[in-house]
Amino acid sequence: MASWTKSKVIDNYRWTDELTSLVIDTSLEGFESGQFIRVGLHVDDTVLARPYSLVNTPQDKHLEVYFNIVEEGPLSPLLFALKTGDEILVADKPSGFLTISEVPESKHLWLMATGTGIGPFLSILKSEAVWQKFEQVILVYSVRTQAEMAYREMIEEIDIKHPDQFCFIPTITRENHQYSLRNRIPESIKNGDLETRAGVELSGENSHVMLCGSSDMIADVRKELENRGMRKHLRRVPGHFTTEKYH
Repeated sequence: MASWTKSKVIDNYRWTDELTSLVIDTSLEGFESGQFIRVGLHVDDTVLARPYSLVNTPQDKHLEVYFNIVEEGPLSPLLFALKTGDEILVADKPSGFLTISEVPESKHLWLMATGTGIGPFLSILKSEAVWQKFEQVILVYSVRTQAEMAYREMIEEIDIKHPDQFCFIPTITRENHQYSLRNRIPESIKNGDLETRAGVELSGENSHVMLCGSSDMIADVRKELENRGMRKHLRRVPGHFTTEKYH
């Protein structure tokens, strides 16, 4: 059973009418970039909670979660409405294996995200471990519209800090933009657009892929990777891609 820490909202930054980032003042020990934490609220003598990946690194002062509102959901509309100073509950233990320490040795790391699945990858990209472990790190970030592409300034700062190792490939599926791909991530793998843009090969011999986002994206990318002879990574059987689902 979860042990909850009473915490305070520092900021509720609204990206769009459906997307927001909560910054939370709390303490959390044993957290590794890429993991998630459960956050919740007291509602009618019970705790409504769900897991959210953390955008912040373990060294950051505050926790940050990025999520979309589900209008019919019991929790996200309440979280969406929180204001600075409001109380929020944070579970005492982080979870999840979408971390660099779980990834086997490889030359190139591909981070492929849709929507709010970008959260854990930002935490990973802001850490030092990823740059020490891989020669090249490629971030593929897919959204429907330009307005939904959150954290652009943070991504630009990462690019400036690691210009020789980092490649950012934005994908906007419902709008045309000069520097963005238009196809969904699975199609861009199949037709070779990702490899062309990154300038590196995507194969089991030199790459590991981390996936976070919609179930459809993960399922379709998995098929494309398996067509290339790549397999899911398990602790007992090292593989070529690691997944985290968002619903």
